[in-house]
Amino acid sequence: MEARKVAVVTGAASGIGRGLARIADERGMQVVIADVDEAGLARLAADLGGRPLAVRTDVSDTVSVDALAERVFAEFGRTDILFNNAGLLSGGLSWKIPTDRWRRILDVNVMGVVNGVASFVPRMIETNLACRIVNTASIGGFVSSPLIAPYTASKFAVVALTEALAIELQLENSKVAVSVLAPGAVRSEIYAETRGARSEDSVDRSISAMRDFTEQTGMDPDDFARWAFAGIDDGQFWLIMQPEIYGAAIADRTRRALEGINPLPAHYGSAMADPDTSKEGR
Repeated sequence: MEARKVAVVTGAASGIGRGLARIADERGMQVVIADVDEAGLARLAADLGGRPLAVRTDVSDTVSVDALAERVFAEFGRTDILFNNAGLLSGGLSWKIPTDRWRRILDVNVMGVVNGVASFVPRMIETNLACRIVNTASIGGFVSSPLIAPYTASKFAVVALTEALAIELQLENSKVAVSVLAPGAVRSEIYAETRGARSEDSVDRSISAMRDFTEQTGMDPDDFARWAFAGIDDGQFWLIMQPEIYGAAIADRTRRALEGINPLPAHYGSAMADPDTSKEGR
């Protein structure tokens, strides 16, 4: 009898991570859910009938992530899909966002992926099984947006890291495949930190508009997860949400860069906030 496949999801307590865990469970996989939010993990575990393995994990901490990998392989002997999904977002003018907040976002959004790769890839290679790493970036990893610079900078880094990782694993003739997951507007708690904005401040109003757009028009996380799994089933590297909408913004940014056209506020603001004119979630 074939062993049950294992999906590991970081940032599983909310939003996209919760959706990925729910759909992995729906597909009959053994799900391992990881997050710093223990209460959120407990709620998700209860929602899934207590079937998943819940492990409190701080993805920014190398030791914590390595302990997660060690436990997964000790209990199940494999990881078929690793979703490096945990992420944070903070808003404001780049030069006014405190350095410690910049560092925390980069530690989670970038180093969290680095730590996941460092802890899981050697163990995944050793099993010699066909398996996959899925790193959550964002449409914001292709098209910059003002007022959430730490988030978009981190997501550009995730895209670059994931491309490099995919090529490296091919050079090693590894059975570990890779995908970059790029959500657009998905209803999640990624904008939670931006709540309580002062409505008289134009910066805060702009951030609130992005948050409200996502919450009001975004895709349901479970539906997004089903779409992501369909792409994984097809072996896709680029899991870019709604390319018929967001692809135009990505192409336009590339054109502007190649033609030396300076970035304009109207273009970049609309790219993230209004996919009907140009244009995350976790």
